[in-house]
Formats: sequence, structure tokens, C-alpha cells
Amino acid sequence: MARKRPNILVTGTPGTGKTTMSSALAEETQLRHINVGELVKEKSLHDGWDNELDCYIINEDLVCDELEDMMEEGGNIVDYHGCDFFPERWFDLVVVLQTDNTVLYDRLTQRGYSGSKLSNNVECEIFQTLLEEAKESYPEHIVLPLKSDSIEDISTNLASLTDWVRRWQPSA
Repeated sequence: MARKRPNILVTGTPGTGKTTMSSALAEETQLRHINVGELVKEKSLHDGWDNELDCYIINEDLVCDELEDMMEEGGNIVDYHGCDFFPERWFDLVVVLQTDNTVLYDRLTQRGYSGSKLSNNVECEIFQTLLEEAKESYPEHIVLPLKSDSIEDISTNLASLTDWVRRWQPSA
């Protein structure tokens, strides 16, 4: 059965504005915002805690099992910093938010990131790791990189994504 509403993945390095963008887009379009990091915590979809990276070790199979029915139904905005483990069939659009390294560094230090967690994430952005991961995991025509440095960028991105949702048609 074809979905009546689109599914969008919003990905990018931590600190690029995924949750801000996803929340605003969900409010604007009445799509469901699924913050995978929160879902992992709430439903214990992990294999414990990584002390070095100061985060849960996500169990990708449990996450996909948890999301399967919602994704089949459609109408979701999935917010997560990884993208290569989700089934390709789930998404109609993959948005990769990108932020200037100095802006990102400031955002992450304000969040309390330091040491290897800070440097790993800034390097991830420098090398465009998540954009490459998205291009390798999904058809290139559905991967959309968007600049996310400022409030103006968020507003512009929100307007163009809201327009995309309104124009979206289910594929036959």
C-alpha cells in the first residue's frame, strides 16, 4: 500500500540543527517528528552506554523494528545523526544539514562537548561524512544538503521543505 504522506530523514552531525528543523517542520506540516536519540532512551533500544563517547550504543535492529509500522504508514520526520542503517524504502527525502565548522564548534562546546567527542564531530563535518553516507545509502536525487548556520538558514530551509511536503505526491 502506498503511503499517503511522505517520510523525511533529517540527518547531519550533532549540532547542525536537526531537532530544531525537524520540530519546526513537523509543526508546519503536521508530520510526526521522531527523534531517534530520545526514542532509544525511552524504549531502551540500545546495548548499553559508551563512556568514551558519552552516549548510548544504539541497537539498529531494535530501532528499525520499533519504527517499521510508523514508517510504512508515512507522515514522519526522522531526526538522527546516522542514516546508513535505515531501509532505503522508508524515505522520500533525505535532508543533510551542514554547518560551518566554527559555528559547529561553538554550538557543541555550548552543549558541553569536549575532547574526542568534540573533535570527532567537528572532523565528521569537515570531511562531510554524513553527506557521503547519505549519498551511499539512498538514491542521490532524494539527498538534499542544506546549509544550517543561522536562524535565516533555518527559516529558508523550513519554507522550502514545507513547500516540498505540500507538493509531494505518492509514487504509483
